[in-house]
Parts: sequence; structure tokens; C-alpha cells
Amino acid sequence: MQIKKGIAMVVCLILLLASAACSGSGSGGNNVRSSGNASPIESAASENATAQSSDNGKQESAPAEEKTSPSVQMDIPSLAEAYKDYFPIGAAIEPNQSSGLTADLLKKQVNMLVAENAMKPASIQPTEGDFHWEQADEIVNFAKESGMALRFHTLVWHNQTPDWFFQDAEGKPMADETDPKKREANKKLLLKRLDTHIRTIVGRYKNDIKSWDVVNEVVEPADPDGMRNSLWYRLTGTDYIETAFRAAREAGGPDIKLYMNDYSTDDPTKRDRLYELAKGMLDKGVPIDGIGHQTHISIEGPPVDAIIASMKKFKELGLDNLITELDMSLYAWNDRSDYGAEVPEDVLERQADRYRELFDALKANKGLVSGVVFWGISDDHTWLSTFPVTRTEAPLLFDKNYQAKPAFWAVVDPSKRN
Repeated sequence: MQIKKGIAMVVCLILLLASAACSGSGSGGNNVRSSGNASPIESAASENATAQSSDNGKQESAPAEEKTSPSVQMDIPSLAEAYKDYFPIGAAIEPNQSSGLTADLLKKQVNMLVAENAMKPASIQPTEGDFHWEQADEIVNFAKESGMALRFHTLVWHNQTPDWFFQDAEGKPMADETDPKKREANKKLLLKRLDTHIRTIVGRYKNDIKSWDVVNEVVEPADPDGMRNSLWYRLTGTDYIETAFRAAREAGGPDIKLYMNDYSTDDPTKRDRLYELAKGMLDKGVPIDGIGHQTHISIEGPPVDAIIASMKKFKELGLDNLITELDMSLYAWNDRSDYGAEVPEDVLERQADRYRELFDALKANKGLVSGVVFWGISDDHTWLSTFPVTRTEAPLLFDKNYQAKPAFWAVVDPSKRN
């Protein structure tokens, strides 16, 4: 009996050892990391997270401590230097990015800055007569200390504009007024407020900022007359546009450049309505110097040829062209999917190809644009992370760890693409 029990115990021990030996290679095995389709934008912050096993039999990746940590590559080319014979390179910035690694990356790579939010109406004048300069000044000072040019974004917009602009003298919504005489009085009050807002801001920064987005996103082909049906338009028609440009010119003098800024300017319908508006304003002597093409594009479109064709059309009017908010989504506009933590390498390569195509076209049409400004500098900070849905995005030339992506090399030195 004792012999049988002994044999049984030995058999059980052998089975347990065999089971333990097999479990170590499974997808949940302890201390096993598999590379899968790891992307260069993957953050190294989560060193204690359990890695997923590979579905394609690739070799195990390096331990977490060997992954790339956030740092700025000082031994790679500068975008601004690479394009010095063509146009300046800029990036949007928040005040808290004027120090630390983001600041180091900006100083290494660009020679122009624009405020992402700090200079919009709600940020500068949240209540009437109460101007908040601190955040805007921080960006201005950082640019000056770093030897960078500045753009202003934006004097007029339908978003991020405080309600008080559109309230009458009694604090009631101007849009609710039906009496014609009171509506006319409200229009005059609104235009006076706009005039004061612009003259105050331009007067303060005219010596530091030479490039100004005066009005932003005023055209919308789906709305009446092809003009965005904002409170500005409903209360003043196009008079607010004329008032804004004239006030900016009078306050800033002849040396500053004044722009109408908009998105989807490559779309023929919108492009033609914007062209018509600009031409009509110019014919009335409104001092418009150029068109800002936001250029929020994706790896799926629009065609680069359409972007170039639009710029050529506005140049025929004698207007300057600027790319003001460049980024490139990983997704088509109607695609609400999410790549998750790991963006496939082939998607990043397609993005690089598209960036190269765009910059090659800009170089081939030298003089067509006077600057290219990215809407951010690295993938750790992008508005597209939450628009149109919350998901993984990587629209810029540097990843979340500030490392150069394939897209960077595609526009700076294609021979060094991996």
C-alpha cells in the first residue's frame, strides 16, 4: 500500500513539473515580453505593465528599462535649418511648453511659434475691459529669448469668444432682439467692442508679432450665403470682417501681415467662396495680406495637388499663402476606429510618404508659401487625441518621447528612413 502511495506521489510531482514548464511561454506568462507590432510612439512610462504576447512569432523585445525614454535628439538635423532656403518652420505652443523637453525640442527644430489657445479672445479678454496678458506674454517672451518669430492666433473666431461680446447694454443676448432700431444699435456696439479688442491687442504686440490671423473660419459653404452662420455674421453680416482688418492695420501699421485663416481650403467649393470673399474685400480696400491654410489633413487625403492648386489660386489675387496648423491624422475623416497603444509601422510609413509628398511639392513651388506651421511639435500633445473622438493619434513628426518619426526623416533626409 505504501509503495502504491509513493508511486502516485511521484507521478503527481512529474505532472506538476511538466505543467509549470509549459506555462512560461504562454501569452500571460510572468516576466515574458513579446514585441508584437511595437510602435516608436509607444511610451516607456508604463514599465510595470504586463506586455502582450506576439501574434506573429517575432522575437521577444528588450526589457522595459531599455525602451526609449523621453529625450530630445540634439544630434539630428533641424527642420528650420533644412528648409531655410524655402520658408520658416513653426509650431503651436501652450505656455507650459516654454520650459522642459518640449521647449528644448522647439528650440532645436523650429524658428517660428504660434499660441495654440493663449491668444484667443476668451483667453485674453474674458470679461469686457479685463485683459489677461500673462499667458500670451509668456509665449512672446519665450519666442524672443529663443530668437523665434511669432504668429498671432486669433483676433476673431466663432469659438472661444466670451458671451459678453454678444450681449446688449442690459446684458441680454443681442441675437434675441427683434426691434430693427435696437438691432442696429447692438450691431454698432458689437463692432465697437471688436474694434477695441483688436486695437488693444495689436497695439501691445505689434513690435513682437508680424504675422496675424485676423479672422478664423468665417466661410462655411453649407450655411447661408456660404458664410459661417456665427453670431458675428448674424449680427453684422460681413462688416465684422472688414472692421477687424481695418482696425488691425490702423493699430499695427503697414509692416504687419494680416491673414484670413480657414480649414479645408483645398476643397473647391470652400476655396472658391473664400476667394470670392477675399476678392470682394480687396476690391473695397480692406487690407488683407494673405490666406492661412490650416491644412489639418490625413494619411488618406486630400490630394497634395489640390492643396497646391488652392494656394496658386489665391496667389493670383496677390495674396500670400501660409500653412498655419499642419498635422496629419492617422485616420480618414469618417473613420472612428482606434489603433490603440500600438500604431502599425506601415501606417507610420504611409504618413511619412504623405508628408514627403507635401513638402516635395512645396519645395517644387518655391515662393508659393511663406511659412509652414505645425499644430504642435510632438505626439504627446495634439488636439486630435480627443477630436473627433478620443483615441490614439500620432499626427506630427516627433513621437510621444520626442523622438524623430519616419515622417521627420521623410521631409529632412529620406535616405535615413529605416
